[in-house]
Order: sequence, then C-alpha cells, then structure tokens
Amino acid sequence: MEDEVDRLVAAWRVERPDLDVTPLQVLSRVSRLARHLDRARRAVFLAHDLESWEFDVLTALRRAGTPYRLNPGQLLKATLVTSGTMTNRIDRLAAAGLVERHPDPQDKRGVQVALTEIGRERVDAALTDLIERERDLLAALGEVDRRHLADLLRTMLIPFDQE
Repeated sequence: MEDEVDRLVAAWRVERPDLDVTPLQVLSRVSRLARHLDRARRAVFLAHDLESWEFDVLTALRRAGTPYRLNPGQLLKATLVTSGTMTNRIDRLAAAGLVERHPDPQDKRGVQVALTEIGRERVDAALTDLIERERDLLAALGEVDRRHLADLLRTMLIPFDQE
C-alpha cells in the first residue's frame, strides 16, 4: 500500500537526493492525521453548537470533578492560552450560560469559574460523540497497535509538555 506521504517522500528523494527526508515519513503523516482529526472534531463540536476553544475550557472544568470549578489560572494551565484570551473566553462562555463566575473561597479577590448544568450537559454530549468518532478513526488499528502508537506518541510529546 502507498499513501500520499510515500509519493511525497519519493518525489523529494528524486529532487533532493542530498537530503535525508526520512523524518517526513513520520511527521508528515502526523501532520496529515492532525488535519483529519481537526476536521472530525470541528464537525462534532458544530453538531453540539460548540467551538473547539469552548470545548477545551468546558472539558477542563468537567475533568475537575464536582463541583466543576477552577480558577482562571488553572484554566490557563489546562488550555495553554494567555490570560487575556482566557478572560475573553470566560466572558463569552458566561454570556452563553455555559459557565458562571463565583467568588473564590480561598482568595477573596479571586474568582472561580463553574460549569453550569447546561454547560455540563452540552460538553458531556459532545465528548460522547467525539469519543465515538475518534474510535472510528482508530478502527484500522488493533488494540496492541493502538497502545504501541500511544506509547510512541507519548515519548515524543513528553519533552514538549515539560517546557
């Protein structure tokens, strides 16, 4: 079997025989898969009237467990955005009724962002559909191959997660 990356690598080997293009065999496939995954995720989120950034914030709150509250700093760490961006996102989610702000009992000057019941229902439904879609995307791999691929990708990602 040959895929688009095989053709791309073959063309570069002809055009640039001086370069070792073997990294393209892995990373071009990762890049192409990321684009397909992004499309699939956007379709799921659209079906639930969510943007990907909304899903990121809502799932961070949902993963926090009952009472589904985090302070903005914790949300920043979970979603990897700037504080100005997070403030804007919280404002927009609050206006949509998906989150609420509450005084932080640990810090009288701070706030906690809480998932509303509507927000929890929406993110739970979207997550259920997303997991089903992503399971479909992995259907070509057996369980052992999926675990092996997950282990290899973890090895590659750990240095980035430690930055």
